Amino acid sequence: MSHFIDKRDRAGMFRDRLGQAMAEQAFTQSGLARSVGVDRSTISQLLTGDGARLPNAQVVAECAASLGVSADWLLGLSERPEQLADLLATSLTMTEAPRALIDETIFAWHQEAAGFKVRHVPATLPDMLKTRAMLRWEYEPQLGRSSDQAIGASEDRLGWMRNARSDYEIALPRHELEAFARAEGYYRGLPVDIRRDQIAQLRDLYAQLYPVLRIYVFDARRVFSAPVTVFGPLLAVIYLGRHYIAFRDTARVTGFSAHFDWLVREAEMGARDFPALLDLLSREIV
Repeated sequence: MSHFIDKRDRAGMFRDRLGQAMAEQAFTQSGLARSVGVDRSTISQLLTGDGARLPNAQVVAECAASLGVSADWLLGLSERPEQLADLLATSLTMTEAPRALIDETIFAWHQEAAGFKVRHVPATLPDMLKTRAMLRWEYEPQLGRSSDQAIGASEDRLGWMRNARSDYEIALPRHELEAFARAEGYYRGLPVDIRRDQIAQLRDLYAQLYPVLRIYVFDARRVFSAPVTVFGPLLAVIYLGRHYIAFRDTARVTGFSAHFDWLVREAEMGARDFPALLDLLSREIV
């Protein structure tokens, strides 16, 4: 909202919003006067006056606190009535990130975003594209004897994600794919047959799902991204390892979307070229 709004209009907006908040909170003039610590006549004047004069900052602040709204909203400086603490509580949350294939929180976010574009920078290869053998190798140390049951339960959810109405854009650093093909770093000890089958599955799934699924490859020496997922215009999530930090306010979701789009623009390999990279990687697996 413009900061150059006419004083008379702002005073009228204050009266309207004060009355609206009182009605929603079932406050009488006497009740608000007691809460604020002023005479009832003061509240009456705030509601019925027709001049351009606004109350002093103390009265505005006390009214806002009593009614559970923000002073900025009462004064017409914000379109959101919530107080700052409440806005932060709803726009930013931190949840645990269990070592699981598809935990309940992540799956719920994908369901919520069905029909929207999902932009994803994974921590490793995308789980939704992994073979059963790859999932077992990766998660069995944490899941133990229950690994087969967990993998079986997750396959339905991973299949739902692959067949959802969402477009998926994934950005991967090239060194992650090369480390996988060579069994280096995180993938040290990964058997040759699992790597070969995984590359073959990536090639097959990509042929089936493109262009609904698009994978871009960037050079991490030039650009960088932490693991992040942007679920359409709804929320953006950063993966920290033990926790997810989720943002729902429009400005931050838009910012993360712009970050992902920057990765795509700076990618050294576009979505159409990804199969050629898979062919190259397959020849490196020994």
